[in-house]
Amino acid sequence: MPVINSIAAWQAEMAAWRQDFHRHPELGFKEFRTADIVAEKLASWGIEVHRGLAGTGVVGVLRGQSDGGRRVGLRADMDALPMTEETGLPYQSETPGVFHGCGHDGHMTMLLGAARYLAETRAFDGTVHFIFQPAEEGGGGADVMVREGLFDRFDCDEVYAIHNWPELPAGEVGVRVGPMMAATDTFDITINGVGGHAAMPHLTRDPVVIAAQVVTALQTLVSRRTDPLDNAVLSVTRIQAGSAYNVIPREAVLCGTIRTFREETRRRVADDMQRLVAGLGQAYQVSIACKVERGYPPTVNHDRESAFAAEAAGRVVGADRVRQDIEPVMGGEDFAYMLNARPGAYLWVGQGGGPSACSVHNPGYDFNDEILPVGASFFAALVEQRLPRAGGDGA
Repeated sequence: MPVINSIAAWQAEMAAWRQDFHRHPELGFKEFRTADIVAEKLASWGIEVHRGLAGTGVVGVLRGQSDGGRRVGLRADMDALPMTEETGLPYQSETPGVFHGCGHDGHMTMLLGAARYLAETRAFDGTVHFIFQPAEEGGGGADVMVREGLFDRFDCDEVYAIHNWPELPAGEVGVRVGPMMAATDTFDITINGVGGHAAMPHLTRDPVVIAAQVVTALQTLVSRRTDPLDNAVLSVTRIQAGSAYNVIPREAVLCGTIRTFREETRRRVADDMQRLVAGLGQAYQVSIACKVERGYPPTVNHDRESAFAAEAAGRVVGADRVRQDIEPVMGGEDFAYMLNARPGAYLWVGQGGGPSACSVHNPGYDFNDEILPVGASFFAALVEQRLPRAGGDGA
């Protein structure tokens, strides 16, 4: 089954939805206009609409021709990024400093396209939950939805999500068993030294020099403390200290991120960091405080559901265009919270760079509208595969 013909026929209409979302982006937990439009479209197609989870979350419930006993959840993220768009497109963001720079406008549109098709055909037995989630970009909206009872109210036997991926050719799909995205922890290290005149450093405990030592030492937590066959990234991304040429400051602050796939590695790197900075504090006779904040957990696909997703994708784009050996990346994704609560899979849908030919979180990024029918057809094919009519071939 290639891209579904009726969905392909809606491509221009879907592009208009997407571009309207793009023109009016909203930040996490503030997706009021966006949620209104999503809810209105779902309701217009006869889909039962529920609102209020995580504030702006929307869940559409669609039942097939019979109960079937199984329930599938499909998720799309709704929020934009706090950054300024530089595309110059006719539908460029009209909200200063807010921009759909990660393609969530396209993700919503693909799920809406699938919802419309499934509402018209209902060629499945069971229940589909269309989950439109706020605040993926750092707000942990998936975690909030789960904690507020998402799966208590809308139970799912399995859950799925897709994300556009400019690094894949348009129409290809990437999925793998196991980790797809990393845990996203952050750290703040504060060095409390003794300030003084820059010409008399012997009377100080210079936190700038100590900060340089800390940065260098932290790299050994990956290069010398982590198995080379494991994956970890530790990046110091901000150093703040001093305000004058001739003053050694009293304090220096270092901030950064830790990315890991395995929980064991995640804990060990954080623990080693605490021991390392404590030791350096003793060596330099200063107080060093280190705070590690756990962020999103790793996004880990389940075995069976990854296979189901790959099969459904193959029906749409062809089995030869589904890459099941795709390499994971060290970015993060809060769909991890849903995968920790229910079995499922997270996939990448290639967009080939799109019109802007650049990656996500870039001020010149734009979603490739040509792949909207691909994502919508994937969601629809997955539902019909996982919730087959009586006598169908679903597992």
